[in-house]
Amino acid sequence: MTASVFDLFKIGIGPSSSHTVGPMVAAGTFLRDLQAANTLERVERVVVSLHGSLAFTCKGHGTDRAILLGLSGERPDEVDPDDVEVIQEQIRSSQSLRLLGGRKIGFNEREDLVLDFKNFLPAHSNGMRFKAFDAMGTELASEVFYSIGGGFIATEAELTSVAPMIQDDVRLPFPFKSSAEMLEMGQVSGKTITTMIMANECARRSETQVRDGIMAIWNVMTGCIDRGLTGEGKLPGGLSVRRRAAGIHRELITDAGRNAKLPHDCIDWTSLYAIAVNEENASGGRVVTAPTNGAAGVIPATIRYYREFFPASSDDGIIDFFLAATAVGSLIKQNASISGAEMGCQGEVGSASAMAAAGLAAALGGSNEQVENAAEIGLEHHLGMTCDPVGGLVQIPCIERNAMGAVKAINAASLALKGDGEHHVTLDAVIETMRQTGCDMASKYKETSQGGLAVNVVAC
Repeated sequence: MTASVFDLFKIGIGPSSSHTVGPMVAAGTFLRDLQAANTLERVERVVVSLHGSLAFTCKGHGTDRAILLGLSGERPDEVDPDDVEVIQEQIRSSQSLRLLGGRKIGFNEREDLVLDFKNFLPAHSNGMRFKAFDAMGTELASEVFYSIGGGFIATEAELTSVAPMIQDDVRLPFPFKSSAEMLEMGQVSGKTITTMIMANECARRSETQVRDGIMAIWNVMTGCIDRGLTGEGKLPGGLSVRRRAAGIHRELITDAGRNAKLPHDCIDWTSLYAIAVNEENASGGRVVTAPTNGAAGVIPATIRYYREFFPASSDDGIIDFFLAATAVGSLIKQNASISGAEMGCQGEVGSASAMAAAGLAAALGGSNEQVENAAEIGLEHHLGMTCDPVGGLVQIPCIERNAMGAVKAINAASLALKGDGEHHVTLDAVIETMRQTGCDMASKYKETSQGGLAVNVVAC
């Protein structure tokens, strides 16, 4: 099923969509399913085990905190980031939590939240098992969830099913499954990619709702940038990484006041915006999965570049940006993955860069073929990129990697717009190549912090 813009762009908190947002959603879903089955009132103990990548990078990605929040009834798009530490400390100090914010039960984190480093669950490396028990210790329910990237979760049955992960009963007017189909539909209908995606969105909600929803997402993104531009001090987690965005911002403002602008200033500003977002993400702030938290800075930075460096930029251009980005993100999700635990960082920053390149090309009036070409260039030149966060934190190399992804997106869009849309390598071919590369990539390079920079930086 072609993903909606509201599937790929979700409002949440940092530092990770697959390790923070997904587990929070899974914990809440497990309990709400029990509530729907009239079983929740009998629950006296909940035990959660984290497996694979979730276990290896639990502390650095805030997965433990996310589980506590989800069991307490908090939702990623509603919880106040400033309340997270307070909620977490209350649970840990009292060794109890309130199920979905209601009835209190005991919760000993050492015994009830298990990091299983040995046993990988079979369907995905981001696996977690939830069990609920009554007062006599009898198991009431057990469920396995997988966090599959971008805040999406799936049960074991859903992940092993041949049915599409994103399902609804709506018949879409343009249900393409490949970029070749997308381009063909555009040629037959005479419509642009953005018009086709808008038609798909309007099969689910009104155009006004779509436009207002997209602008609400953009407002959260630009608010995240602005907060990041004022953040000072060091990021949490123990690496003592200093926040740089505020200092870079002051320097660029000072240079502008002295008329000391350089030709590459637009690159500096774009990089700054990406860094600002990902420093907010690393500190657990409010961000938008785009399509993941680890790649959350690429698309906002590219849109801000469009907004500030093109006099003719408009809200309509931003709408088109999101719609074209959705077309590309949906193709990647259907035919490969946006999960760093499956694809490495080519699946996160690479996907975001391809989406941003397509979005910028569309906002600047590119043809369907130029938009597809921009996405292809953006993704092709991220192939093979590993996910190797130092210390299991979404900081090194993740923050700077977003800046590079945004700059590559601008470059890709520019190259595509200077051509006529004809090119040898298709977006479909690059997506399939990414999928194959991800399958071949050793697990130590896929968000486990067991290889790459994650070990060599420490060794140095």
